[in-house]
Amino acid sequence: MVGLQRFGLFVTLALVSGTLGAVGPRADLVIANGPVSPDGFTREAITVNGAFPNPLIVGKKGDRFRLNVVDNLTNHTMLKSTSIHWHGFFQAGTNWADGPAFVNQCPIASGHSFLYDFRVPDQAGTFWYHSHLSTQYCDGLRGPFVVYDPKDPHASRYDVDDESTVITLADWYHTAARLGPRFPLGADSTLINGLGRSSSTPTAPLAVINVQRGIRYRFRLVSLSCDPNHVFSIDGHNMTIIEVDGVNSKPLTVDSIQIFAAQRYSFVLNANQPVGNYWIRANPNFGTTGFAGGINSAILRYKGAPAIEPTTTQTPSVNPLVETNLHPLTRTPVPGRPTPGGVDKAINLAFNFNGSNFFINDATFTPPSVPVLLQILSGAQTAQDLLPPGSVYPLPGHSSIELTLPATAMAPGAPHPFHLHGHVFAVVRSAGSTEYNYNDPIFRDVVNTGTPAANDNVTIRFRTDNPGPWFLHCHIDFHLEAGFAVVFAEDVPRVALANPVPKAWSDLCPIYDRLPEDEQ
Repeated sequence: MVGLQRFGLFVTLALVSGTLGAVGPRADLVIANGPVSPDGFTREAITVNGAFPNPLIVGKKGDRFRLNVVDNLTNHTMLKSTSIHWHGFFQAGTNWADGPAFVNQCPIASGHSFLYDFRVPDQAGTFWYHSHLSTQYCDGLRGPFVVYDPKDPHASRYDVDDESTVITLADWYHTAARLGPRFPLGADSTLINGLGRSSSTPTAPLAVINVQRGIRYRFRLVSLSCDPNHVFSIDGHNMTIIEVDGVNSKPLTVDSIQIFAAQRYSFVLNANQPVGNYWIRANPNFGTTGFAGGINSAILRYKGAPAIEPTTTQTPSVNPLVETNLHPLTRTPVPGRPTPGGVDKAINLAFNFNGSNFFINDATFTPPSVPVLLQILSGAQTAQDLLPPGSVYPLPGHSSIELTLPATAMAPGAPHPFHLHGHVFAVVRSAGSTEYNYNDPIFRDVVNTGTPAANDNVTIRFRTDNPGPWFLHCHIDFHLEAGFAVVFAEDVPRVALANPVPKAWSDLCPIYDRLPEDEQ
């Protein structure tokens, strides 16, 4: 009933059809355009199965997911083609299903469909899905994805974990991404579970999350953000973090969480406060900030409380999340030796910006006309052969890799959240810290690379046990569009054998390449 009450709010949106429940592990995802008004302002956007916000996809550990993406897009402003990334999944043996356009596949043309068919044998937790073509996900093609573990080691810590305990955060813009500024100065609103208010729509309905006193809830917090990070808190309540980007963590109790674009956290909330209404807050780091009139907010409502807006006040955070306090639940060895650079291959990634494009080691990523995976399958092997020039780094297989990502004033817009596809990595040096932890650092798939003011030199490590080309990029989508990315071509000699491709994948490029520009 909790989920039904909360989802009932979504009928206020301009376009809702069909059921709003979860789908998966087999599902058709029909991608189309339609009018939506999540914050009271109506605009054309992208819907999935006729619904906005997009449906939750669910399954359990060990499942085979068969997600058939049907492209019915008609609005070239937001692109008619599409490509979907299933964020956080390793895609071992199915690199072709990872989703990034021109890295792992050609886009799906309008009027066509493509089946993403992949297994999740050894992962459980909180993930998400989004378009990985240009800035398309900013226009609405983004949603949560949860893989449940029937043997969850944290199960004794909570009572409820279902559709009603997923919390999504999204920045929302009244102008389509490709029509607005190259680097927006802030979103018009923050959507929490698909609802929010802008400064021009002060009476738009807010999301309500229902709880019952005395019950412990596992909330799954997902940043679907295109740009800002958010400081998330719930008035009067602490949160005990138990999962980070799909990795079980030792319980850590905090009173606020700064969550960067594409990151996820599970936290346990004990509904032990007096029955009432409490503000849920998600303050972006720039743009329309604060909470005046209920912006950047949702409502935590106890059973028995009146259906009114809260009057609670925010108290200063005294126990915020600090990344160095996060540790894996199960001891996980860090690749390499316990010293800086103590790995088989160490790579420093130097950031820069020329006023319009970002650069990594003097190269800006320009999507190649032939996807990197197809280049490799066609015989390209070396950095000299692989396109785009300077942006593809072959990595040896079965090796320890260290990446350093020093923050610099030369790359404005910090802090930049960086995401590595195909892996989780050990964060051996976190933003805001000068210490190196080779013993028990958290493993995750999106890391905040910090600020030049703090002299941050975020350092991560992973092992090359997953052949294929994998994207590493800033998850501020406007920065990715401006070239803030590289591709790691992992264990190139084994890519073809490890990742047999279906015929439908091979057909994508010929179909896409025949499209005139206004049909792409």
